[in-house]
Amino acid sequence: MTGWQKLYKQAEDELLDPRALALPDWETLIALADALVAASHDQYRGWADVVMFAACTAARIGEVSGCRVGDIDTTQWIWTVRRQTTPAPGGLTDKGTKGKRARKVPIVEEIRPLVAQRVLSAGPNPDARLFTGPRGGRISTAVLRDATHWDDVVTKLGYEHLRRHDLRHTGLTWFADAGVQVHVLRRIAGHGSLTTTQRYLHPDVHKITAAGAALSAPLSVLRAPRSLPSPIVVTR
Repeated sequence: MTGWQKLYKQAEDELLDPRALALPDWETLIALADALVAASHDQYRGWADVVMFAACTAARIGEVSGCRVGDIDTTQWIWTVRRQTTPAPGGLTDKGTKGKRARKVPIVEEIRPLVAQRVLSAGPNPDARLFTGPRGGRISTAVLRDATHWDDVVTKLGYEHLRRHDLRHTGLTWFADAGVQVHVLRRIAGHGSLTTTQRYLHPDVHKITAAGAALSAPLSVLRAPRSLPSPIVVTR
């Protein structure tokens, strides 16, 4: 078996710092999504929608494929990721959500238009899938890889080690950098242990400086000299 050292090092890096595998910003995500569509045989725009939805919700590809109309609340813009333990309508079980923890995930403004469009296109059936392949089938990580020539695309973009699961790392990293509190981030991620979630919390210098300024604010109030009481004037 060749290249096992490289694979082992990659897995080790993920365990220590999974956020190192995340995409850096929104523009890079857009570039990746567009490149995957362009590289696909049918140039199906749904490939881009799956990638963007997975990254912006910190979800697994299997969970995205299992997303249904009834799971989306377009009033509060929340996606309920179900814990699939029973067969879905039609007798099929979503492997991507089976055994995973149910959780609620916010849908950010940047992807609300594509979600709203897919909800509208899917129709009123609450069990209708929102994200499917060009022929209406499930999108697994292998299907996404093969249909979009994933390995070639990410290599050309300079992210040769990027995998489909790293879209989830991207979302969790962005949530953490946005200042989402660790206990909330844990609920969004569906982690069983808070220690797992804390691996995404690596504050940069600016956040550390801001923390010092936040502490100085109440301390400066305590240090401020108190005004002396006005002298009492005695009149005769």
